[in-house]
Amino acid sequence: MIYLSFSHINVSSRTLLKKLLIIFQNLPKLHRSIIIGSSAFLVLLLIIPASNEDSASDDIKVGKRIQLALPEDIVPGGSQPRQSVLPQRSVGSQNATAIQPLPSLENTDGIEQSGTLSGRTLQKKVKAQDALTELAHLSWQTVKVRSGDSLALILKRLGFSAQTTYAVSTAKGKDSKLLKRLNVGDKLRIASNETKQLAALEYPLSKTDTLFINLVGDSYQSHRESKTVDIREGFSFGTITSSFWNAGVTAGLNDSQIINFANIFGWDIDFALDIREGDSFHITFEKKYIEGEYIGTGNILAAEITNQGEVFQAIRFTDDEYYSPDGKSMRKAFLRAPVSFKYISSSFKPRRFHPVQKRWKAHKGIDYAAKRGTPVVAAGNGKVTHATYNKYNGNYVFIQHGNGIVTKYLHFSKRPSVKKGQRVKQGQTIGYVGATGLAAGPHLHYEFLLNGVHRNPRTVKLPDARPIAKKYKADFMLLANERLEALSGAKNALLSTQASDIAPND
Repeated sequence: MIYLSFSHINVSSRTLLKKLLIIFQNLPKLHRSIIIGSSAFLVLLLIIPASNEDSASDDIKVGKRIQLALPEDIVPGGSQPRQSVLPQRSVGSQNATAIQPLPSLENTDGIEQSGTLSGRTLQKKVKAQDALTELAHLSWQTVKVRSGDSLALILKRLGFSAQTTYAVSTAKGKDSKLLKRLNVGDKLRIASNETKQLAALEYPLSKTDTLFINLVGDSYQSHRESKTVDIREGFSFGTITSSFWNAGVTAGLNDSQIINFANIFGWDIDFALDIREGDSFHITFEKKYIEGEYIGTGNILAAEITNQGEVFQAIRFTDDEYYSPDGKSMRKAFLRAPVSFKYISSSFKPRRFHPVQKRWKAHKGIDYAAKRGTPVVAAGNGKVTHATYNKYNGNYVFIQHGNGIVTKYLHFSKRPSVKKGQRVKQGQTIGYVGATGLAAGPHLHYEFLLNGVHRNPRTVKLPDARPIAKKYKADFMLLANERLEALSGAKNALLSTQASDIAPND
């Protein structure tokens, strides 16, 4: 019975197929074509397997960065490698070989409006895969620049040809010229590929900037990377016990900060002669960070010094100049001392016993003892009225300034460096320390006259330079208030800390 049943089913099926075939043949030609096409599409869906995420992930997507795991043994100290733009690489030891991450291919130009990838984009994907394979076989070397080194000498030591040196030094991009001058002690990272070609060069220009040279196809291309610098405010203070320099070092200031601080207030305070024990200073300044790592200090933002009971304050404005809280320039129109001196050998006095003439007479200037040949500069802008020699002054220069001011410089070692009638700028060298004329030893005799009357160069009130322009005054006052409040807040916090440190225990 079972066999008969199946036979019956098979007979019925064949009968049904014959009937369907007859019906299909009697259909219009258009309908038959539609049925055939639909049937073929259904068969293809059943035969061709659908792609899955695992297989698709093997392809390199446009705009997707491929990140490869790096062996920990090639990363010094186990730290994470720094990522660079092109190509990315791990910071490995000398001659280390490592698999590198592929640069991003973010570019929407290769995507057509239809949503399909153009031939150009597909070509980029193939090149990216090739680059990944090549990066996996790069060998990196670190080279330290020696005295007398050039790029040509360095590459020659590494076995690269003169042609390679030329190609690298003339790489496309404006930054390749930075390789023409290398500094002793700088380090270059150079990579070669399997064919011993120079494939990449990395040259740190500073803590923020790095130059990259990469082999792209048959030529080299250069680009410069700049890291973002995060600026934070720092605060420091100090009390002078011996010298300002020592107090600055004790306060944690570096050499540059100490010098800049002294230059800001150097128009009002002689840091060699006016500083007293017990004087104090406070300063807010920029602290620079890259990716959370401290790299050094920047500009002084606001500063204050108390000298012999008098308080001086300075605020940095957007023009990189420093002004007092009321907007007057900290830079005066005249230098207090036009020479770098060892000490004052003779001060401004109504009566002094002359060491050469052996008689009492007025000393109408300041004698700055200094090494023979030390440059002497103009104390301010002006016009040279005298530049000659006589038996009393030796080689000397007189300069006429504005507002009835004249400055005199005596006893130069040789003929002055300027001529009569010449206009000079503040800080311009006009001669060199000597002992010509009536001089007992090498020094500069410096005089300051106001409307024909001699004044003490060390105590005379110097005219101010240009103040803040009226159109910027409101902006400056707002900034000055903010920075002085920050300075005051830091001082108050310090005083609170000091008070808590000396408070008796309960």
